[in-house]
Amino acid sequence: MASIFTRIIHGEIPCYKIAEDDQFLAFLDINPLAKGHTLVVPKVEIDYLFELDDMLLGDMMKFSKKVALAIDRTMDCKRVGVAVLGLEVPHAHIHLCPINDLYDIEFSRPKLKLSKEEFEEIAEKIRAEVSMSS
Repeated sequence: MASIFTRIIHGEIPCYKIAEDDQFLAFLDINPLAKGHTLVVPKVEIDYLFELDDMLLGDMMKFSKKVALAIDRTMDCKRVGVAVLGLEVPHAHIHLCPINDLYDIEFSRPKLKLSKEEFEEIAEKIRAEVSMSS
């Protein structure tokens, strides 16, 4: 059975898309720790990040860097934290989370509840910045 991320990649489930190329998709996390919390996933369904071949993993980090820099320029944060958990969805992914404090990227914290309009506004802001830097 396809992972929820594969279903998002195939357009079966909607997302707030930030960036996409032939190998990767970046979209807002619908249970964010902060405004702008984004997930980066490879389009190939591989469960564990460290099972990706070296070239794909390197390309994923380059893609993530481009998205992270756009988040950094558009969201109110000191840094963009990077986390790899990999337990909640059996599809390799990277969390890019705007942070101002060490504990801002603690996943046990309550998640934000944002409206559809807020998600759309955040996605458009970051997406526009990614496009300008490409």
